[in-house]
Amino acid sequence: MFFSVLKEDTTTRARTGVLFLKNGNVLTPAFMPVGTYGTVKAISGDALLQMEINLVLSNTYHLYLRPGLDTLEKFGGLRSFTGWKGNILTDSGGYQIFSLSSLRKIEKEGVVFRSHIDGSLHTLSPEDVVKAQKIIGSDILMTLDVCTPPGISYREAAEALEITSLWAKRSKYCWLSLQEDFKGQLFGIVQGNFFKDLRKRSVEEILELDFPGIAIGGLSVGEEQEVFYDYLNYTSSLLPGNKPRYLMGVGTPEYILSAVENGIDLFDCVFPTRVARNGTVFTSTGLLPLKREYNKHDMEPIDKECNCRTCRNHSRAFLRHLFKTKEIMGPVLATEHNIFFIQNLIKNIRKNINLGNFRQFKEHFLQEYLGDK
Repeated sequence: MFFSVLKEDTTTRARTGVLFLKNGNVLTPAFMPVGTYGTVKAISGDALLQMEINLVLSNTYHLYLRPGLDTLEKFGGLRSFTGWKGNILTDSGGYQIFSLSSLRKIEKEGVVFRSHIDGSLHTLSPEDVVKAQKIIGSDILMTLDVCTPPGISYREAAEALEITSLWAKRSKYCWLSLQEDFKGQLFGIVQGNFFKDLRKRSVEEILELDFPGIAIGGLSVGEEQEVFYDYLNYTSSLLPGNKPRYLMGVGTPEYILSAVENGIDLFDCVFPTRVARNGTVFTSTGLLPLKREYNKHDMEPIDKECNCRTCRNHSRAFLRHLFKTKEIMGPVLATEHNIFFIQNLIKNIRKNINLGNFRQFKEHFLQEYLGDK
C-alpha cells in the first residue's frame, strides 16, 4: 500500500493520512520545502529532519542541466550526491519550461528548449523525463505536462490539455517498463486552465490511467485569489478519495488552509524560504519585515508563540542587524524560523483534523494571522 487515509473531517474535505515511502513514512497533510537543486536554500537536511520534515521537492529540469544526469548516475542518485536522508519528490520541469516561453517549443513528441544557463539546445520527451527521475532516485515523480497562464483562449487551453494527456499516457507506459528495479511512485497532473469543462475532462483522462497519485497543476500561476479558490474547490471535488492529492506551488498559510479544507494532502512552494532570505518572516499575526526601522531596538523574538531555535535565542533587533549588515546568518536564521512556522502549522492542522476541530482551528488562525486584511 502506498497511501492510507487515517481520519476524515466531518464538516470539510480535510483529512489526515500517511504515505508509505522507501525513505520513511510521510504524514499528511504535508508541506514540502523546495530544494530546486537538491538542497533547500539556507538550511541543512539535518535541521529539516529535526523538524520532522522528511519529504522535500527538487526539480528535474534544473538537475538535468546542473549537475547533470551523468553526475547523478555516477553517485547513484540525488540522495547519495547530497547526503539527504529523507524522501524526494521531483517536479517534471513542466512549470520551468512554461516560464521559459521565449526559449522553448512544445510539440507532441516532447519539448525543445534552450538552457537558461548557456543557451544550449535540448530536447526532452515524456519518457526522457521519467527516466531522468529514475536516475535522480525520486520517491515520487511527476509526469511532464503543459502548464498554461490565465487569459489564454479555450482552443489554446484544449490543445495544451490534449498534449498533457498524451504525455501522461506515455509517461505511465515508460514508468511501468521500469518497475522491476525502480520503486518511485508516479503522479499524473490535472490541467485544463480556467475552463471547468476542460478541468473535468483532464481529471477523467488522468484518472483513466490509474496513477498512484494525482496532482493539480495550473493553479497559483497569476490568477486572482477568488479564481484560485473557485478552481481549487471545483477540481479537488472531482478527485477520488483513495489516492493522495497534491496541489502544486502553494505555501502561504491561508492557501495551505484552503488546500487542506479541500482535501489536499501535499503542497510545496518557494515562498517561505524566498521571503526569509529577503528578511520577511511569518508570525502568528502576519508577515513581519525584519529590516524595518521599528525593529532596531526590539528585544522580542520574531514570535513569542514560536519555539524554533531562532526565536529561542535571538531578538528582532539582532536579526534586523544581520540583514542590514548582509551577514549570511540572517537568511539562515530567518529560513529556519519560516520553515519551522509552516511545519508547526501543519502539525496543528493534523492535530485538529484528528480531534474534529479543523474548521474552528482554521477560522481562529486566520482571524489572528490576517486580522483586518
